Amino acid sequence: MVSIVLVDDHFLVRDGIRSLLEDEKEYEVIGEASNGREAIDVIQVLQPDIVICDIRMPEMSGIETVEQLTALSVSSKTIMLSMHDSDEYILQSINAGADGYLLKDAGKEEFLKALSTVSKGNKYFSGDVSSILVKNLINKGTEKRSEEKIVKQTTESKNLIHNPFDLTKRENQVLKLAVSGMTNKDIAAELNISKRTTEVHRFNLMKKMVVKNVLELSKKARKYNMIS
Repeated sequence: MVSIVLVDDHFLVRDGIRSLLEDEKEYEVIGEASNGREAIDVIQVLQPDIVICDIRMPEMSGIETVEQLTALSVSSKTIMLSMHDSDEYILQSINAGADGYLLKDAGKEEFLKALSTVSKGNKYFSGDVSSILVKNLINKGTEKRSEEKIVKQTTESKNLIHNPFDLTKRENQVLKLAVSGMTNKDIAAELNISKRTTEVHRFNLMKKMVVKNVLELSKKARKYNMIS
């Protein structure tokens, strides 16, 4: 039996997924949460096999939720559920540690296929998501070479290590606040910018530094003396 926790701020969405799985004997919904903060507590207590998590929620987004679960070394697999198939959301979800990305307009057959795939330890990404991933993989070679160049530069001169990834002033501000444990909402309030703008800066700096989550971000920032 594969145990599942549903995380979505809309009751009708959670109820719809629960109803969809009622006749599927190999899956059991053991818990629900209406936002990211609540989800962290529920998931740590219930330890489900799979977490199905909406991306856009109040208090803490799905991406931030997955980042925290990854940082806490929670073993549950995570599938992001979203209306959006944009590069930004998809790559942010994957970098956060998500095991799958499923669009909300997916049919029952694809939904069950995603559950089966992820429950077996594999990744599942629906529709156009796969093409976005392929494009991202093509860019990885360039990113790797850039990082190798940075390592060489920092070895030659310690004076160059304070901003080796060419972050903007705002990205540096977001970096320091993110590694201190602040959520995107908290960072937005601190810097007096929108949450959406914060998410874009956070995505850009994580892409430049070639990291997948806050834990890796913190380690690399300390490695290059980017934070005190």
